[in-house]
Amino acid sequence: MRVLGIDPGLTRCGMGVVDGDVGRPLTLIDVNVLRTSAQLPVPERLVTIEKGVDAWLDEYAPDSVAVERVFARSDVSTIMGTAQASGVVMVCAARRGLPVALHTPSEVKAAVSGNGRADKAQVGAMVTRILRLDAMPKPADAADALALAITHIWRGGAQSRIEAAVAAAGRRSR
Repeated sequence: MRVLGIDPGLTRCGMGVVDGDVGRPLTLIDVNVLRTSAQLPVPERLVTIEKGVDAWLDEYAPDSVAVERVFARSDVSTIMGTAQASGVVMVCAARRGLPVALHTPSEVKAAVSGNGRADKAQVGAMVTRILRLDAMPKPADAADALALAITHIWRGGAQSRIEAAVAAAGRRSR
C-alpha cells in the first residue's frame, strides 16, 4: 500500500509518501513541505497547494491519501487556512477517485508513539525510527505528514481489510 500523508497548512503543507503493509517494514518514498507566501492572496496560495498536491499524486500514484483532521484551536485564522488547504487536498484526491482518510492529531500521535499526547519531538523521533531514517525529517510538518501516512497504513489499511472481510462474509451468508 502506498499512502500520501498530508499535514495541511496554508503556509506550510507537509507531504510524505510511505510504502508498506501492516506487519512489514515501511519505506519512505519522499517527503517535502510545500510553502506559500503569506504576502499572496489566499486564492493564489490555494492554487499553489493544488498544483503541488496534483504533482505529487501524478508522480507517486498513491493508493490512498491520509489527511490530518482539522480540529478547533484558539486561533480562528489558523483553523480557516488549515481547513482551506485540507479541502484542496481532498478535492485533488477525489478527482482521481482516491480514498481519503482523516486522522486526528491524537490518533496519529498514539499510532506512532503509543502516546496520544506526544510532543512534536517524540513524533519526529518515532517516525525516524519506524522508517529507519538517518535523521529526523525537518520541519515538523514533514514528520507529521509521514506520521499520517504511517498511521493510515497501520490503522486505515487494517480497517479496510476488516471492512472487506465483513462485506465478503455477508455475501457468503446470503
